[in-house]
Amino acid sequence: MLPLRRNTTRPSRLRRWWFTAITVLCVAGGLLVLTMPPRGPAAEPVPPPTVTAPQESELPSPSSTAETATAAPAVGMPDGAPSTTDFRKLAVAAATAIYTWDTRSASYSDVYSRLRGWWHVLPDGSNPLSVLVQEFEATGINAGSYATLAGQQAQRSATVQSLMCDDELAEVREHPAPWFGLHVCTVSLWVVDESTSGRNRYAATASVMVNCPPASTAPPDRCVMVGFYASPSRIVS
Repeated sequence: MLPLRRNTTRPSRLRRWWFTAITVLCVAGGLLVLTMPPRGPAAEPVPPPTVTAPQESELPSPSSTAETATAAPAVGMPDGAPSTTDFRKLAVAAATAIYTWDTRSASYSDVYSRLRGWWHVLPDGSNPLSVLVQEFEATGINAGSYATLAGQQAQRSATVQSLMCDDELAEVREHPAPWFGLHVCTVSLWVVDESTSGRNRYAATASVMVNCPPASTAPPDRCVMVGFYASPSRIVS
């Protein structure tokens, strides 16, 4: 029998995900100001400081007033992802992909690689892949359990029941997205786990962060997923 995930969604503070590096980028901005040469007589140049990368894994890490000006690197199309500027459409597709796998045709490595293709790492590195691993495991699957389920020819599928984005979410109204083009959607799904041991149907929720044009950190012609939460304590409501 496949593990049953309880739908114990509870809200968390949005300040945890709009996210830890709001502080990081503010510190970086302060350091940049300190390194600017003063007006007046020429002075010896000051070498740039070394900025230590943040230790916490939170999503994403924008400034509270504007996004980082670094241009987005080229991003390949993930398997099954729509090429669209409709952030709602992408959020639905991403949430469905998070809760879809089949041990009969894919290894755990294959499943992880597919999800890795969806996850667009921001130029400042504030949404590290360690968060992807952590949040995918929050769906009830890791390498060990997947190997066990493979022996039962297990598979998982999902259908979307409801979608709420941006101002439809109270926590986003209280703490708006820090740059234009960044969106958060919370998707409610029905998930079906099937194996030789039986069939289990249950509700699940995922919060998906989507970055779209005209954000400079997004591709110019489509939206990309920059993170998701499946842990009940991190679902945006």
